Amino acid sequence: MLKQKGDGFRHEMRDLLGRIAEALECAAPPPPPVPDFDAAQAFVWHPSPGSFQPVERVNRVALDLLRGINRARDTLLENTRRFARGLPANNALLWGARGMGKSSLVKAVHAGVAKESCQASAPPLKLIEIHREDIGTLPMMMAHLRGADARFIVFCDDLSFDHDDTSYKSLKAALEGGIEGRPKNVIFYATSNRRHLLPRDMMENERSTAINPAEAVEEKVSLSDRFGLWLGFHGSDQENFFAMVEGYIDHYGLADAITDAGLDWRALAHEWTMTRGSRSGRVAWQFIQDLAGRIGKPLEEK
Repeated sequence: MLKQKGDGFRHEMRDLLGRIAEALECAAPPPPPVPDFDAAQAFVWHPSPGSFQPVERVNRVALDLLRGINRARDTLLENTRRFARGLPANNALLWGARGMGKSSLVKAVHAGVAKESCQASAPPLKLIEIHREDIGTLPMMMAHLRGADARFIVFCDDLSFDHDDTSYKSLKAALEGGIEGRPKNVIFYATSNRRHLLPRDMMENERSTAINPAEAVEEKVSLSDRFGLWLGFHGSDQENFFAMVEGYIDHYGLADAITDAGLDWRALAHEWTMTRGSRSGRVAWQFIQDLAGRIGKPLEEK
């Protein structure tokens, strides 16, 4: 009699648990749609609801317009070509002076190598931008990319971490330290003004308050060690700045209009740098926009 009651109780519990499981399954949100990576060459990752927004037109400049960064250009280009061919390649950190073309180089290199991959009938090379505030969702994003038939450059512009920000630990694990590790079809490129991605006073505070200062600082600095390539960008001299401006003038066919207007673009460019206190690729582009507007010439490629 007791055995029959026990069997009945277990049967009722199985039915109850089954109904609870069915209810939870119905209440759960539907799985995210499979990304259509054929829709575009570049995408922006949105962690909620876990989707990739296609970018119809990427804001970038031609690779040959990036002057004064030849070593970084050649190194990143070769690293990306190896990755696109399925060969070993490194994550890259582009760090240094602002406005010197760090993010422009990543986008230009992607465009060039993606075109080469298409011509060689190789797997397509896609660019995925992840915003700095979404770095904590990087493992979830990589789960979407792991089984895709394309290869992906995951790009984070202006990456850095402030006080009490622990999302850098998610980045460390996603790049090299997790159980699964970085998917073979994914590489991570980031730009930053800081070589070690963390503010100096943050590391100094760790050194002064930790029980073992060396270990505390080592744990912070080890983030940048996840990047096999460190590409430094430094301020430009006057000669390189003029080369940047001249490259834009030739690219957009502005020379005749400048001559007709009786303008000395070198004198104007020098004056522009004096007012801005900087000679960088960004300042060169801003000068070209001002100059083109002054001579009434739209910036259209020849």
